[in-house]
Amino acid sequence: MSVHLHTALSLASHGVPVLPLREGKVPFGNCPACAKNICGGRPNMKTPGPCTCPNPCHGWAAATTDPNVVNSPTWARAWRDAAGVAYHPGGTGLTVVDLDNAEAIAWARASLPGTRTVPTTRGEHWLYRGAMQSANAVRPGVDIKSAMQYARWLGPGTGTMATLPDVVRALIVKEPATARPVAVTVPATGRGGECPHRTPTYLDRGIAMAEQRITEAREAVHATVYRTFLAVLSTHGRCGCLTETHTARLFTAAQAKGESPRHCTDAWTNALTTLGLSHV
Repeated sequence: MSVHLHTALSLASHGVPVLPLREGKVPFGNCPACAKNICGGRPNMKTPGPCTCPNPCHGWAAATTDPNVVNSPTWARAWRDAAGVAYHPGGTGLTVVDLDNAEAIAWARASLPGTRTVPTTRGEHWLYRGAMQSANAVRPGVDIKSAMQYARWLGPGTGTMATLPDVVRALIVKEPATARPVAVTVPATGRGGECPHRTPTYLDRGIAMAEQRITEAREAVHATVYRTFLAVLSTHGRCGCLTETHTARLFTAAQAKGESPRHCTDAWTNALTTLGLSHV
């Protein structure tokens, strides 16, 4: 039995959902039957959806606590080739604050309550009890790994694990000024600038659907964000009904999927240009 398989079985026995990692600290790719999620994918661990593939497919969503799956023949090849073990923090009620360098660690020590820490190659993982939405680059050198994300298993760490504080939850919504979407005003073609749509609820529903589309993207996030921005602007961009609050909701959803503020602004600007809209 490989050391990685032994570690995975031990973690699974303690209720920690695990999966194998290959070189480069990334999950094994989907098998041919699941390529590009043609199988329907695995929306989350507890409700795996239509896909019943026994392979370690679908990244974080393949994480399991079932020892029969972990030690199954279909996972055996992955464990032979594995370079490490990953786990799904959100699936076990945890949040990992991934600190990637000395500056990020210094910020955490000054800003966050002490908790269990695990050394990494370049920094530290700070573990808290409680799950939340994952997000990358919430500040320089800091990622949040919890729901719908995986983290490398690097050992149990040291220290007493604290409860997830509000200051960590706020990281995914509280951005510096440069992260706020630019205020966008587009030419109004409705009568006297009045929105021609049925009711304000129509716009709110459209924004909510756009947020959901971005949140549920499992691949090609850049393209999904751009296409979603394009769809919103093609429907609502000419009547002047979009406000900074609406764009902020879309930018927040995109940044929660790992998009940077700059990528969000670029995608929005490109969508405006494609549709022949401009700032005024």
